[in-house]
Amino acid sequence: MTDMTDSGSGAQASDPEKNLETAPRKGQAARRGGGDPSTRGRTTIADGVVEKIAGLAARDVLGVHAMGSGLSRTFGAVRDRVPGGTKSVTRGVKAEVGEVQTALDLEIVVDYGVSIADVARDVRENVVAAVERMTGLEVVEVNIAVSDVKLPEEEEEEQQESRLQ
Repeated sequence: MTDMTDSGSGAQASDPEKNLETAPRKGQAARRGGGDPSTRGRTTIADGVVEKIAGLAARDVLGVHAMGSGLSRTFGAVRDRVPGGTKSVTRGVKAEVGEVQTALDLEIVVDYGVSIADVARDVRENVVAAVERMTGLEVVEVNIAVSDVKLPEEEEEEQQESRLQ
């Protein structure tokens, strides 16, 4: 017995074990392509898409002051001030995306006085929930590097510097 499958070319199998319909019923239009339309084709998600989702989700967590290292934040601040420049939501986020899974590395700056362990846990939970909900990918790990702590007096200095410029 030969096993024929419907590949969308018009050939139809008549194997009763597979319950494949061989012809349209009376009054029913012929169905092309065979199978559930949602399973036809492949969806790929770029690393940058996952990075944006993760970056926005991480920034939503209370206690996260900024994303990225000091150098990347400095360059980002300059880029943000350029007319027509856009704020980089992927700063401090690196994603590796496979067909069904993804892994993320985040670099964050936390506010002084918050529990770093609690902030890291909340960031992981928020990032995993957002990425899995929006992409359908399984997040296998979220590695978090805390690169700095933002002190209250540093904020005052930054505000004064931005007023002078």
